[in-house]
Amino acid sequence: MDMEKQKVYFQDWGLADYGQAWERQESLLNENVDIKTQARLNGHNADPLSLSTKHHLIFCEHPPVYTLGKSGKKENVLLTGEQLAEKEISFYHTNRGGDITFHGLQQLVAYPILDLEKMYTDIGKYLRNLEEVVIMTLSHYGIKGERSEGETGVWIDPLIPGKERKICAIGVRCSRWITMHGLALNVNTDLSYFNNIIPCGIVDKQVTSIEKEKGEKINMDEVKQLMKSNFEEVFDVQLI
Repeated sequence: MDMEKQKVYFQDWGLADYGQAWERQESLLNENVDIKTQARLNGHNADPLSLSTKHHLIFCEHPPVYTLGKSGKKENVLLTGEQLAEKEISFYHTNRGGDITFHGLQQLVAYPILDLEKMYTDIGKYLRNLEEVVIMTLSHYGIKGERSEGETGVWIDPLIPGKERKICAIGVRCSRWITMHGLALNVNTDLSYFNNIIPCGIVDKQVTSIEKEKGEKINMDEVKQLMKSNFEEVFDVQLI
């Protein structure tokens, strides 16, 4: 008999202010970290599966915002603070990995808050699995998403010089094996916002979207359903 799949609590936050969404993620992460800390203080070294930590998967979209990873360079933002304010674009220096990226309307942002000790303690594998969820989703639209060696995220034509284009950015944080932050898949995203940054700190590579690749508007709800089912398959979990 198959073991019961681990449950992941799914929420769609809709259009969410980036700062508030970051705070809500931190709160969910801290709840899990506190459970682990308390268990350790109580001398509880049992199977991680016995702990009451919870997995979460959050979907949302953000109003226009540039976010810089903890190792990123501010000079990869090509606008001054005044210009950002003029264009009504927010800016945050975050605690995730990676460099600069853009979040905006019609971009599907996914924030998994998972206790990897209940799955596998391997960040590389976790990142590859996030990429796989996106690759499977893109294949539904006849788009061949691929990995680019040494560059986290999902790309199209990564091995063809001058044709490489990024369709999904990934940047995460992990504390006590609890993850936060996640991925941003360009669906019908206004790509002109990427002209104001050096995306992910990588010069001379383009950014694309499902809409741009297909030449037509894409149903966002359909993309969400595909992502949810592919997430369940890749991570071998059940969304509830």
